[in-house]
Amino acid sequence: MTYRLCALLVLFSLGASARVAKIEISERSDVAGTYERLIGTAHFAVDPKLAANQIVSDIKYAPLNAAGMVEFSADLYVLKPKDAAKSNHSVIFEVSNRGGKGMLGVFDRSTVSDDPGDKMLLDQGYTIVWLGWEWDVAKRPGLLRLNAPVATDHGKPITGLVLSEYEPEARTNVMPLGDRALPAYPVLEARDLTVRDTVTSARRTISSGNWTVRNGTEIVYENGFEPGKIYEFVYLAKDPVLAGLGGAGIRDLISFLKYGGDDSAVLGDQYHTIRQAYGFGISQSGRFLRKFLYDGFNADEKGRKVFDGLMVHVGGAGLGSFNMRFAQPSRDGHPFLNLLYPTDVFPFTDLPETDPETGAADALLARAVKANVVPKIFYTNSSYEYWGRSAALIHISPDAKRDAVLADTTRIYMFAGGQHSPAAKPTQTVTLNPTNPNDYRWSLRALLVAMDAWVKNNTAPPDSAYPRIADGTLVAPDAVHFPAVPGQHVPAYPKLALRFDFGPDFATGRVASIQPPRVGDAFPVRVPQSDADGIDLGGIRMPEVAVPVATYTGWNPRAPSIGAPDQLYAMAGSFIPLPLTEQQARASHDPRQPIASRYPNRDAYLAKVKEAAQSLVAKRLLLEGDIDALVQRAGTEWDLVHGH
Repeated sequence: MTYRLCALLVLFSLGASARVAKIEISERSDVAGTYERLIGTAHFAVDPKLAANQIVSDIKYAPLNAAGMVEFSADLYVLKPKDAAKSNHSVIFEVSNRGGKGMLGVFDRSTVSDDPGDKMLLDQGYTIVWLGWEWDVAKRPGLLRLNAPVATDHGKPITGLVLSEYEPEARTNVMPLGDRALPAYPVLEARDLTVRDTVTSARRTISSGNWTVRNGTEIVYENGFEPGKIYEFVYLAKDPVLAGLGGAGIRDLISFLKYGGDDSAVLGDQYHTIRQAYGFGISQSGRFLRKFLYDGFNADEKGRKVFDGLMVHVGGAGLGSFNMRFAQPSRDGHPFLNLLYPTDVFPFTDLPETDPETGAADALLARAVKANVVPKIFYTNSSYEYWGRSAALIHISPDAKRDAVLADTTRIYMFAGGQHSPAAKPTQTVTLNPTNPNDYRWSLRALLVAMDAWVKNNTAPPDSAYPRIADGTLVAPDAVHFPAVPGQHVPAYPKLALRFDFGPDFATGRVASIQPPRVGDAFPVRVPQSDADGIDLGGIRMPEVAVPVATYTGWNPRAPSIGAPDQLYAMAGSFIPLPLTEQQARASHDPRQPIASRYPNRDAYLAKVKEAAQSLVAKRLLLEGDIDALVQRAGTEWDLVHGH
């Protein structure tokens, strides 16, 4: 063991002035013969007087230890090479999504969160790290969580308004106050319970005589909550968690791994061989990385760069409720789920743009540019994020009149015909159409290789591939030329990025005094144009999409059985098989070219799939060793649509 993580094998202390104060290892085990698994707890102590720490919301109200430091801790999970000679000197850190570990499922094709799968990351020598950053993680074994103090006003409780939103999919008498049953702030004083049909329709107040608060964390409603409705409960809570310390913990751990602690005698110069750090985030954790950059966390306490490269996956245009008073980090934002949280909010682009309605000018990278700590960035989104997460706003002007200029350090990739997370196989339970199995995660493996080469050798990565206003591949929803497939139509209600007013103290103090927020006009929605098959233009087409046996979309309406059938189901796309023959196409009035007219047989189809895969390899968007697996997967879809 030759580098800094050797120090994780023992309990050590770096002194009162250190950011990483102590690391305790509770479990150590072998992984695949060549790696070690380390599980433990990282303890932190930060100085609230430093400007680098004052970006943590409410840190001035944090309890202090005898040295005047703010203490907190987080769960730590590490996979590292046993043989330092096999290290590639790079840390890949995944921002945990609601306490889980998803990185190995993406890069190593693992089906278990901590199993190395085909060992791609291990074979390349990465040190693989997770750290808890979120306080409202479900209380289940194996999840990573942040243990942070609550803010008080010199010992007196701090109170504030909290919004809890609920969209049931079946009739029920119980409404949990936490997002998807995650922990919630207990109710100190109940205010209003309302219901409405859409995000823009009028609210109806539910009489307080018909519902009660139970255990401080759920509402029991005798008449029952109906599926397909939006319920909002506003209440007074106390003791806000200093949620922003999650960002400080990630910053300080990565800084420690790259640069060491204050006491060099603890580590020794021979351990200082971790040179690059890459951050990876999926969905919620991708949005976290965008907010991490925006808040200024990519500069450590000494002004040094934290992450050298970031892969922000399916985060859309979002930020999130990660660093504010009474933060609810799990809350996201979709067409019909978690609608009024500070998620899809200005600014959206890396470089400066101006909101034409408010006149505000800002940029996601403003603080990173000022501090000279801008990382290389890959933004990767599926088609769903354009319909369900306002993704176009990361690369267009706020008035949607032009394409925005990208930073030289940024690349954007859209996976055409993809849903938020690929379905293992098409299923149809809560959606109108079968869900979308287009597995674009294979390309993320190639993009990681490209990111590593970009950071280490300045080798230019693949060109950005996303729909643009200038070439007509990015349009308003009502301008999409989707084919007239029976039973299908372009969705009428995509996700709206609304302008919110949370009160006068939100912009500077991150305190929401108006809940639910006042709602202003929406930013324009722009989505990919589609071809004659209904498949999106302007992005990366995986082989099964480039050589289709179905229409793959990023949208899927809700099934009538769960209510609100005119709304989109969160995170789902559609798999709509092509007609098999000319006769079938005529009988069903389906305008799409039938499969039999495209491919004479299964072997011819698979040959075209392989050719499409090889084209992506040539563009460095796919690894050559993954071609056979993709061809095999395409064969499964051929069999599926042919009813085998």
